[in-house]
Amino acid sequence: MTTATLPATDERATNRRPFRISQPLTYIALTAAALLMVLPFTWMILGSFKDNSEIIANPAAWLPEQWTLSNYADLVGGLNFSNAFVNSFVVAVACVIGNLAFSSMAGYALAKIDFAGRRLLFGLVLGMLMIPPIATFVPLFVLVTNMGLSNTLYGLILPYLVTPLGVFLMRQFIGEIPDALLEAAQIDGASQWRIFWQIVLPLCRPPLATLAILTFLAQWNNFLWPLVVAQTEDKYTLPVALALYSIGQNGTNYALLMAGAALVVLPILVLFLLLQRQFIQGVASTGIK
Repeated sequence: MTTATLPATDERATNRRPFRISQPLTYIALTAAALLMVLPFTWMILGSFKDNSEIIANPAAWLPEQWTLSNYADLVGGLNFSNAFVNSFVVAVACVIGNLAFSSMAGYALAKIDFAGRRLLFGLVLGMLMIPPIATFVPLFVLVTNMGLSNTLYGLILPYLVTPLGVFLMRQFIGEIPDALLEAAQIDGASQWRIFWQIVLPLCRPPLATLAILTFLAQWNNFLWPLVVAQTEDKYTLPVALALYSIGQNGTNYALLMAGAALVVLPILVLFLLLQRQFIQGVASTGIK
């Protein structure tokens, strides 16, 4: 009896993946999208080194005819830049700390503690996510004014110490922590407070980093609320001070605005570069789309 033998095939040919035309098209589309996102930032940086007449010229050139640092000098010298920077930094950091503490506590309670009205409370949190912030602007302003906190940094911080997004983010992540881990700690005699601080929080680094970046970004760029609450120059934040300083009798100084925008976006870029790995993990693990 003879056995038929199959013709030998090249292993490299069998292991080679088939070429798909969609792959290079995908890379081209992603590259084009990345360039479109980078172009405004490039225009902003280059515009900060131009004179205002070059920016409003038609047609405008990408590169400055004469590179100048006068916009940055005017910004730091004419504007009370250090005071506005400190105000923005204090407000943003205080809101970040408040959200990390209170949102994680609320998220832990909604995810792991069984109490009456838990589903109703979580439904209210979801409902607040669907309400636009401008709808609560007037009630918040009336409340802050009645408390005597207008034109204070406390008035800028208090309404944003905890946000529905932060509570939802932490609740979603903490809900994925195995219950057996917490039950083992309870059997060993650990209280809810100890379980939260020593077991839950160390596991929540990715969502905490994500929440820190989102909160810092929102408060650092917040314009409308500080514009209304802060009524004197010593309480202005950077976006408010920059907007008011760049508008003069001769119109808006766009070159000065671009220099200020470049300085405003710098701390956000530094924060994202420091926490980008945790940010990506937090977004992927909590299901934010």
